[in-house]
Parts: sequence; C-alpha cells; structure tokens
Amino acid sequence: MIESALHPEDAVYNQTVLAGDFWIHEIKAKQTFRIVDLKGNQAVDTLFYNASDTAERYSATDTIVRQRNIYLTTGTTLRSNLGNAMLTIVADTCGRHDTLGGACAVESNQVRYAIEKRHMHACRNSFLLAIADPKWNLTKRDITANINFFMNVPVTPEGKLTFEDGISNPGKYVEMRAEMDVIALISNCPQLNNPCNGYDPTPIQVLVWDAGQ
Repeated sequence: MIESALHPEDAVYNQTVLAGDFWIHEIKAKQTFRIVDLKGNQAVDTLFYNASDTAERYSATDTIVRQRNIYLTTGTTLRSNLGNAMLTIVADTCGRHDTLGGACAVESNQVRYAIEKRHMHACRNSFLLAIADPKWNLTKRDITANINFFMNVPVTPEGKLTFEDGISNPGKYVEMRAEMDVIALISNCPQLNNPCNGYDPTPIQVLVWDAGQ
C-alpha cells in the first residue's frame, strides 16, 4: 500500500457522491483522480471510456491478462479493450480492489437474494441514468464489466467468487493517473443485500488534480 503526496485543498475538483448516486466526469490525460471511501467498506462500481472514442473502454480481461493478477492495486495499469493504457493506479491505501464481481442489477438482486428484491435500486440503474445525457455518447450497450473499488470478492480454490465483508476503512482511497483523456462513470453502490458494504451504503469523495501538482 502506497500513500499519496497530494493534498485535497489543492484539488481542482472535489465532490461528494451520496450512496446510491451516480457520478460521471471527464478526466484529462496526466490528471490524477482519487476515490475516497469516506466511512469504510463502500463498493464503488466504476467504468472508464476513451473520451475521444467511447467504443474504447476499460477491459477487465485485458487488464487481468497484462498484469497477471485478478486484483487491482498500486502499479496496476487499467487497460482498454484495444490494449491501451487508460489509467495507472499510483497510490492505494486499501490494498486490493475487485474486477470480477460486476455490477448489481435488479435481475441479479432477484436471482441472488429473493424475488421481492427485484424492485430495489441497483448499480446498473445508476449507470443508465448517468448516460441518459446524450453529451456522453454512451448507450446501454456500453455498460460492460466494471471495477468494484474497495469491494472484497475472493476467488475460492474451486474458482468460485464469494462476496465478503469489505476490507476498507474510513478514509481509505485509491488514486489513478490518467494516461489518456477518459470519461469516468461511477455508481456509488446502493446494495443492501450482501456484506460488501456492511449492509449500509455510504458516501464517497472524488477529487481531481492537474498534472504537476
């Protein structure tokens, strides 16, 4: 785990994203982007797109293959579906982030938990609400496999995924340097049915610094 030398008061962008809300923002190449888990154990479902061509987007497969690790942490380069570097994790005080578990949806709520859970708000809803604005040039087909920052999804010896209690704590953060102009899309997970966030969704903070700060 590596801490950052950047200070929040120097950020050019600073916003709190409430539990269950979405956030979408363009981050320029060489800017630094930080996500802060304000109260601990919050799952932050995140997607990235090339701001110049949204057909190029974060690829879990390319990222995992190139780094030979299913978990993300300091030193990981997030790769696109074209194999290009999108962002590099330059600081991380949590230590591990999931790129396999995917985003919750009303359908998965029903299948995993109970039929009566289908109505509950889910990350896929938040993603779709965020991209409803045509300025982003994104559609439902662009919502692909995402990163779950701060989420604990161990892989068992049998190759199964399990959703476990979070490993993050209040104030933990992950920080990335953009290697190209990217659109960052976040659903601050509203999930109430698994222990990824202690059954208690909480706010996060997002900050951006210009290059050279």
